Amino acid sequence: MKPRFPLSLPAAVAVLLLLAGCSDEPQVARYEQGRYEGKADARPWEGGAFNGDKAAWERALHDRVRSQNEYQRVE
Repeated sequence: MKPRFPLSLPAAVAVLLLLAGCSDEPQVARYEQGRYEGKADARPWEGGAFNGDKAAWERALHDRVRSQNEYQRVE
């Protein structure tokens, strides 16, 4: 007896996967004028290790930049 469906199982799975890719939703965010729904930005010194101390953050930044200078590291 001849099968009713001429497609084999792997071919049917491939067709289903291709059709599933056609239902992709656009990834563009909708923006309404004057409304920002994202996370509010914090200043770099406001969290974690510095606890709002801007001077300590600036010192740490200066020290990190200074340690990246190869001429000063060799001395």
